[in-house]
Amino acid sequence: MFYYLTIVLTIVSNVLYHIFLKMTPNTVNPIISLSVTYVTAAIATLLIYPFYPNQISLIDNFKSLNWASYALGFAVVGLEVGFLLAYRLGWQISLAGIVSNLSVTLLLIPIGILFFKESLSLVNIAGLVLSVIGLVLVNYKA
Repeated sequence: MFYYLTIVLTIVSNVLYHIFLKMTPNTVNPIISLSVTYVTAAIATLLIYPFYPNQISLIDNFKSLNWASYALGFAVVGLEVGFLLAYRLGWQISLAGIVSNLSVTLLLIPIGILFFKESLSLVNIAGLVLSVIGLVLVNYKA
C-alpha cells in the first residue's frame, strides 16, 4: 500500500509544483520567490520531523549526512530556477514537465545501468521508444 502511496505523493506534489511555479508572478524576482519557497520548505520539514520514525538523535542525523545532501540543494535550486524561467519565457505547463521528465529519464537509464546495476526488459525498451516518439510528437509544430 505505502509503495504506491509514495508515488501518488510525488505525482500530486509534482502537479502542484508546476501549477504553483506557473502562477508565480513575473514581476517577482525569481531568487526572492525561491528563497521564500525554501524557507517554507525548511519550516515544513522541521515541523514533520518529530513524526518520522528515528533510531538516532537529530544531532547524529546531521553528523551522518554526506556530500549528497548538500549537492542535492544545488540541484534543487537549478531545477526550480530552470522551470520558473522556462515558464516565464513561454513554455506551456502541459509540455515543460513532460519534455524535462522524459529527457531526464533517458539520461538516467545509462546511469542506472552503469552505476546502480539496474536493468531494462524488452517491454521497458518498447515503452521508452514509444515515449521518445511521443516526445517528438508533443514538440512537433504543425
